[in-house]
Amino acid sequence: MALEDAASQVDQAITRTDLKGPSFENAFGGVTSFLRRKYTKDLTGVDIAVTGVPFDQAVTNRPGTRLGPRAIREASSLQPYDPPYGWDFDVLSECAITDYGDLAFDYGHTSKFPAALTAHIKGILDAGAASLTLGGDHYISFPILKAYAEKYGPVSLLQFDAHSDTWPDDDMERIDHGTMFYKAVQSGVVDPATSVQVGIRTTNPDTLGVATIDAREVHERGAQAAVMRIKQILGDRPCYLTFDIDALDPAFAPGTGTPVWGGLTSAQAAIMLRDLAGINIVGGDVVEVSPPFDPTGATAIAGAHVATEILCLLGHRMRNS
Repeated sequence: MALEDAASQVDQAITRTDLKGPSFENAFGGVTSFLRRKYTKDLTGVDIAVTGVPFDQAVTNRPGTRLGPRAIREASSLQPYDPPYGWDFDVLSECAITDYGDLAFDYGHTSKFPAALTAHIKGILDAGAASLTLGGDHYISFPILKAYAEKYGPVSLLQFDAHSDTWPDDDMERIDHGTMFYKAVQSGVVDPATSVQVGIRTTNPDTLGVATIDAREVHERGAQAAVMRIKQILGDRPCYLTFDIDALDPAFAPGTGTPVWGGLTSAQAAIMLRDLAGINIVGGDVVEVSPPFDPTGATAIAGAHVATEILCLLGHRMRNS
């Protein structure tokens, strides 16, 4: 396939028959899926299933992250023409990747949402695929981690974020995007001794044993030094990567619920994500993209690129396992 195929290719999200390879339909047209992958609920032979969770219940300040999955998919429409830059393989050609669509849930029964999401992700894992989730507020990571812990046991958490999200909250039924990792550690789905938070720049009174590489350390010591420390902490344990888009400075991602200055640059994030190749990543998510607060679309673009890098990390692990 080549660029001239745009004259005949369209709506690849529903018309393509294969699960691998680039797409050359016009970026400005067609049915939108993540990276123009095929939309399907059939997980037969799938390596990675991309799914959206349009949940927005408890952001601290700005709402709108329920629109994140849609915006990330649209922003990704410019990316599937070439292999992701900087990698020694093409994840789109080597891995069977599908867009599994969004989680269905009744917004009027919020208390039923966590179990619905855990079951949704469990279905993907039971089919033999890994999940890449587009959020949604950051609470979604906790129900997802429950599904991963059921398969792998307590996982290591690699969290890119401005906030620790480990504030105390012993009510496990509360749905809160600032306490879910406290609950994840306390409930035994995350191993704090082999977990690390990167980009933190708000007060964190208790890390619960999770290591912290704050934003200042990344700025002062560099992205490569941060990667070396991350790899030392994670070791070879199964790792789940969650990327809150507010890990980036508001200059690079203004459309998020809780922007905090002094954050990572998009270049630092790109370097770290690519140089993390080799970690034993089993799944990941990108959360807190809030399109209403960024009319430029820059935040969704950042989210789409982060998600693509997570795909590459997953594909790298699969091809070398």
